[in-house]
Amino acid sequence: MNEVTKAAVLERGATPVPPASAGVRPEGHPRVAWGRVGVLLMNLGTPEGTGYWPMRRYLKEFLSDRRVIEVPRAIWWPLLNLVILTKRPGPKGRDYASVWNTDLDEGPLKTITRGQAQKLQAAMGDRVVVDWAMRYGKPEVEGRIRALLDQGCDRILLVPLYPQYAAATSATACDQAFRALMKMRWQPTVRVSPPYHDDPVYIEAVVSAIRRDLAKLDFEPEVILTSFHGVPKSYLLKGDPYHCQCVKTGRLIREALGYSPERMRVTFQSRFGNEEWLKPYTDETVKELAAQGVKRLAIVAPGFMADCLETLEELDGENRHYFEAGGGEHFAYLPCLNDGPEGMRVIEHIVRRELRGWIE
Repeated sequence: MNEVTKAAVLERGATPVPPASAGVRPEGHPRVAWGRVGVLLMNLGTPEGTGYWPMRRYLKEFLSDRRVIEVPRAIWWPLLNLVILTKRPGPKGRDYASVWNTDLDEGPLKTITRGQAQKLQAAMGDRVVVDWAMRYGKPEVEGRIRALLDQGCDRILLVPLYPQYAAATSATACDQAFRALMKMRWQPTVRVSPPYHDDPVYIEAVVSAIRRDLAKLDFEPEVILTSFHGVPKSYLLKGDPYHCQCVKTGRLIREALGYSPERMRVTFQSRFGNEEWLKPYTDETVKELAAQGVKRLAIVAPGFMADCLETLEELDGENRHYFEAGGGEHFAYLPCLNDGPEGMRVIEHIVRRELRGWIE
């Protein structure tokens, strides 16, 4: 083994040491850090503040994404810029303010995703470098990939934190990462973790969390809704697997809990616009159950790995109001897995599985 090869072997997998420190870097060669493995957790995003302009910037980035809105630009662009971005930032900012982490001055999704990254780093030790990014807003995907490269990560695992695959979530997160890679002369080797909607570890974690949280209630729900974020029905008809994966997740959770289809139902939330979205709709189902005389209801959101506006404000706020206004007496929203033991067990399981051959 010659001295150059020996030095490279000694450096790989450890904190990168510039080759010159081993006496093998040619004169004038740029400093290079290499040989480490990085993991980038990626979530949807959150505005930088609840005021009009931070909300407008966030909504513009989000609603300009062709993966999210597939309406022809000639129709969507005037509507977005002349109507939506004028009217929506104010009301949406107030919604965010109702769940805002005032101590850290940030949205709950950012707080929780950071916690997930920190706990994953502690679990993985020095063998990998863990970071996190948001598809929309900050921290930006490109900046965090470059930060991993600066720390010597020439192999990076991208982990979209979505159990069910959708073009509007997992795919657009990867798009953003690939756009960053297109600018790089020395690209890292990249892997992308697949969706885990039917992974036994994920299903068991959700079931365990549901059982624990139900045991804390002072009532027994007559009906439990498993609410997933909706997408337009047209996306399903174009071939997006999201609906099928959500339904399978809901079925596996229900079967593991031993509930009937009538007691535990899959619904879809967060629709907007006039187009038909995946059904049944969560809000309409909540209103119908109350009208039918159901008095005790619980909702869980297994499609979200972290609580956010759509769970804390929409499910625990709006839908609680719909149920109670319709005559319901007991309502509970069961939290997401977040950075608790069950959530971290899922994330660590996915990461360790996808890093095989790189660290094991």
